[in-house]
Amino acid sequence: MQLNPRPQDGQTAAHERIYRALRGQVMHGELQPRQALTLRGLAREHGVSMTPVREAVRRLATEGALTLSSSGRISTPELSNERIEELAAIRALLEPELAGRALPRAHMALIERLQAINSLNSEAVTKRDAVGYIRTNLEVHRTLYLRAQAPAMLAMVETVWLQLGPTMRALYGRLGRTAAPPHHRMILTALRAGDEPALRLALRTDVTQGLRHLLG
Repeated sequence: MQLNPRPQDGQTAAHERIYRALRGQVMHGELQPRQALTLRGLAREHGVSMTPVREAVRRLATEGALTLSSSGRISTPELSNERIEELAAIRALLEPELAGRALPRAHMALIERLQAINSLNSEAVTKRDAVGYIRTNLEVHRTLYLRAQAPAMLAMVETVWLQLGPTMRALYGRLGRTAAPPHHRMILTALRAGDEPALRLALRTDVTQGLRHLLG
């Protein structure tokens, strides 16, 4: 017999739903750096009490996606140049490794899937859709890295993406892209050729080059 969920189960479900929604907003650049949020506003937006919102915010704060001051002020982080360099270095270390581990399992069906996602990425650039661009850009990477079968490493990379989300949105606005960067095509070419050194180089270039525009 199906039992009715206990109140705390409902709170847990609400917390998880809000956490995932906020996580996606931050990671995909829907929020700008230093954008202020309030528990009351988030609770109203999601139609819940402030308790699950508070839990979700605290969880995201521990992951570096949000800042939570002692006074309770919530905002997205504005990263220093040093922090951007550190996160870019982590990406440059981990993502080529994930790609290299994925290469032996990169069959034609996967490459075709990556090509389709990359086409959506190019469409987002044409439409000047910053959020769509960031979302499909990360989807290309994540789809490839899932084939590496290295969940702990992928979790670390996703935490970096989460911290960089608002910064990536600021970068997109600064660059004013009119065409997708060429590195995804280089990644696809290396995958088709089974060329691991070229694949690692294309990944390393892709994950670091754009962020350099924010430094200076």
